[in-house]
Amino acid sequence: MGGDHGSKVEISFAGSFASSAIAACFAEICTIPLDTAKVRLQLQKASTDGLALPKYRGMLGTVATIGREEGAAALWKGIVPGLHRQCVFGGLRIGLYEPVRNFYVGENHVGDIPLSKKILAGLTTGALGITVANPTDLVKVRLQAEGKLPAGVPRRYSGALNAYSTIVRQEGLGALWTGLGPNIARNAIINAAELASYDQVKQTILKIPGFTDNVFTHLLSGLGAGFVAVCIGSPVDVVKSRMMGDSAYKSTIDCFVKTMKNEGPLAFYKGFIPNFGRLGSWNVIMFLTLEQNLFT
Repeated sequence: MGGDHGSKVEISFAGSFASSAIAACFAEICTIPLDTAKVRLQLQKASTDGLALPKYRGMLGTVATIGREEGAAALWKGIVPGLHRQCVFGGLRIGLYEPVRNFYVGENHVGDIPLSKKILAGLTTGALGITVANPTDLVKVRLQAEGKLPAGVPRRYSGALNAYSTIVRQEGLGALWTGLGPNIARNAIINAAELASYDQVKQTILKIPGFTDNVFTHLLSGLGAGFVAVCIGSPVDVVKSRMMGDSAYKSTIDCFVKTMKNEGPLAFYKGFIPNFGRLGSWNVIMFLTLEQNLFT
């Protein structure tokens, strides 16, 4: 994210892709329990009679329930496709961001890069990255969605690679791109929100006297990026989780309308706290790792 500063060396796309993938994978390993909690909360529908208490309540409550009922390892369900996803998606969306941003402003641009160009670059690399990485996301959500099954009921998938092959065998190759529409919407929007706001917050902080391009600045910028991303991305994230975890919806619009009608607008901010816990900490860890990797 340091492309605005002439003193920083330009590195090759391969180096940038590798650094981005490593940083994204490290952040994924640290935060996936919060992501698993988020998916379970988003998939939990309101009880029809209004009397039954929800199984999962709050982020830490959900983490505790899953740990107690299914064992701590269940919180890292989906880590294998999660890492597949971060290698492909993290590498592409972050690694391509600066070259695409620089392409949009042109070679001869002088001074601060406009926010609109940062947003455009984030939308572009987010959409490209997730189109390639959608199968990894689908498998991750399917594995995370599997709760504790009754005795004698076999699991749908024995692991990530088995899930890829089972989905192709039972549902066809195209099924790996289920939910691609909301996924492109979510990841283009969240990627633009994360990368453009990180870029913008950092640029703003560095103009304040006494602030330098150091770990504290990266920490504040990462938190800002996470908060903006969750506020903007939460509704599409809920729709994406529901479409991937449950085949009851005909389309993105159908899922959006049914959720709105049955549960009201606040349903789109289900799991907001775990989502911010997850994306906020993810962004802080990822950007801190990336800045050390890229610019030391």
